[in-house]
Amino acid sequence: MNSAYSLKKRLIIYVSIVSVLLGCILIFAAYRIALEEINEILDAQMQNLAERVAHHDPKPIQSQVDIRKRYHEEDLFVDVWSYHEKEHLSHQLGLLVQPVAKAGFYKHKTKHGVWHTYVLPLKDYQIQVSQQKSVRQHLALELASNMFIPYVLFLPIILFALSWGISRNLKPLKDFKEELSKRGANELEPIKMESYPEEILPTIKEMNYLFDRILLAQNEQKQFVADAAHELRTPLTALNLQMQILLQQRQDDPAIANLSKGLDRVQHLVIQLLSLAKQDASLNELENFKAIDLNAIAMNCVEQLIQFALQKEIDLGVVQHQNIQLYALESSIHSILFNLIDNSIKYTPVGGIINVVLRQDDHHVTIIVEDSGAGIDEQLYEKLTQRFYRTQNHVEVGSGLGLSIVAKAVEKNSGQLYFSKSENLGGLKVTITF
Repeated sequence: MNSAYSLKKRLIIYVSIVSVLLGCILIFAAYRIALEEINEILDAQMQNLAERVAHHDPKPIQSQVDIRKRYHEEDLFVDVWSYHEKEHLSHQLGLLVQPVAKAGFYKHKTKHGVWHTYVLPLKDYQIQVSQQKSVRQHLALELASNMFIPYVLFLPIILFALSWGISRNLKPLKDFKEELSKRGANELEPIKMESYPEEILPTIKEMNYLFDRILLAQNEQKQFVADAAHELRTPLTALNLQMQILLQQRQDDPAIANLSKGLDRVQHLVIQLLSLAKQDASLNELENFKAIDLNAIAMNCVEQLIQFALQKEIDLGVVQHQNIQLYALESSIHSILFNLIDNSIKYTPVGGIINVVLRQDDHHVTIIVEDSGAGIDEQLYEKLTQRFYRTQNHVEVGSGLGLSIVAKAVEKNSGQLYFSKSENLGGLKVTITF
């Protein structure tokens, strides 16, 4: 299950959510502020109106409310009534407030909703100026909405600007990723920290420490391979020479012959192990890639192995085009050809045929090595490049590492390796394209 996520998308989502929540908080705050201001202004207006009515010899007045009409902030209802006439007045409208001893603002609920009323008691009369509370709420909400509309209209532009700013500020992360992706496996120099923000400097610092440790491990591995090659090959070569002398002296001793074959197996295994270790240690040494003459390398491998082919009376032929140039690691290409030809010689019966084909077209260089051996079941092709894997117990000297070395070298040079049955010879056909 993939648990990866985009930091950029998360930041944009979080900023968008915060922006919407902030807008809701703003409209609520604007509503509360507008309502307080409206209450203050309209309260002063109601109080002033009641006092003006009181100064002009008021007469009894009863206001009328139309329940089908929506009133506005300028609509005020004035009622003047005598205390002794209150029982005779109509209470259907329900705007009259019980007699009070002190002037002030009062709230009371009627069938038309909640009313906000300023009551001014006089000696014989009570003056009251009323207004629906919902009128003030609607006005405050309208004012707050008018303040919020510009925010909503500009919100997409703000989010776009924030997204652009987030993308621009996260660009160093993208640059860091691109710098790492462009590096080869052998490019372990420290990353320069001057062009990156301080938030990712600890990561880059630890990455540089990791590069140092990898470089140290690679150097130690290369040194070990070099030391092992020197320490193992020299005594094995000397031991092999002594074995040849012993064989000449006691040619008829089967124990000595078996010991000689065992020594050959050990020597071959050591050579293959060292070759495989070098393949693993070198990785992608780009500085060693160069244009090489594929024909010359192939002929060199044939010259090294021709004696083994002649011993088994094998017809080893090379079909090649002229001037085949390949940009690759010379040591790896030599290892590929040497191991493929050597492998074919081992598993081709006496008097068999081995063909090595080198060809080049506009886009590819192809190497084909096929033989007249017993071949291999197609179901086993995927296992052929596994280390120490052998399809059957052969009497020939082998370690099960030859095709593993070939696969590693092909991968290092960005090639493709294929196994199939030879249509011409009937044995195994190995095809490599670069």
